[in-house]
Amino acid sequence: MADFSAVADTRAISRDFFSATIGSVCCCYVGQPLDTIKVRMQTNPMMYPGIMSTFGLTVKNEGPVALWKGAVPTALGMAAENVVAFGVNEALKRAFPLPEAADPSKRPDLLRPFLMGSVTGCCSAMVLLPSEVVKAKTQVQTGTGVSSNQIVKKMIQKQGIKSLFCGLDSQLMRDGPFYAVFFGGYELNCYLFRTYAPWMPEELNFFISGGFAGMFGWAVAMPFDVPKTNVQSRWDSKVVGSYFPQMISIARERGVLGLYNGLGPTLIRAFPANAALFLGVEMGKRLFDSVIS
Repeated sequence: MADFSAVADTRAISRDFFSATIGSVCCCYVGQPLDTIKVRMQTNPMMYPGIMSTFGLTVKNEGPVALWKGAVPTALGMAAENVVAFGVNEALKRAFPLPEAADPSKRPDLLRPFLMGSVTGCCSAMVLLPSEVVKAKTQVQTGTGVSSNQIVKKMIQKQGIKSLFCGLDSQLMRDGPFYAVFFGGYELNCYLFRTYAPWMPEELNFFISGGFAGMFGWAVAMPFDVPKTNVQSRWDSKVVGSYFPQMISIARERGVLGLYNGLGPTLIRAFPANAALFLGVEMGKRLFDSVIS
């Protein structure tokens, strides 16, 4: 039975907001260097064919700080995204309580967390889109001295406000499946570790479960992410309608494996970044509970 009154619990909403913000900051600065490498590999595979060569070229030509290009809009966007993502997901859990909520050792519902994650992904995509567009265009810029503010001004000059929402369909196509596996996988991983490794501290469980959830989510979402990145890094993309032609074009030019460009750095980044995210979220909840009883 759905309990919609629990969705509007002010304390619970504040707790979700606080913990998601802490987790987002941890996730962003841990994972941004490999995200920059991934984006460059996806958009210019001829110049950036591998992880180490991309890392070496970027640091040599632009300095190590270039690995954190787009970090500010990413952190802001990630905070907004995760406040929505974790907020919506936790609200769905309160509205439709999971059987394991009262007893963590109980076998979880293996379908509901994945369905809730998919709904969460569609909601977060709407919030994340502008920062993702700015980040993609910033990260593919070579040289120094190019700021996110300059990119935004150029976007507005070329296409107006709608430039911030280019690739809406691509964002939905990636985030729906990603969050289904992300949140569903996290709940499943936590249960498996509690069941088969009961000696493991909860903090380590959160960390490892979050890391693997991020890796599994990206492994599933990667073919949708490559055309999304290409659409959002271009200056002539439409709000809706550029995604599927771009996906077909990549498959024709690079083969189906071209849809997995950047998978290596993505998976390497996914574990520490999402481990830091979930650990930050769970520790944020504890901190909030210790301050506000």
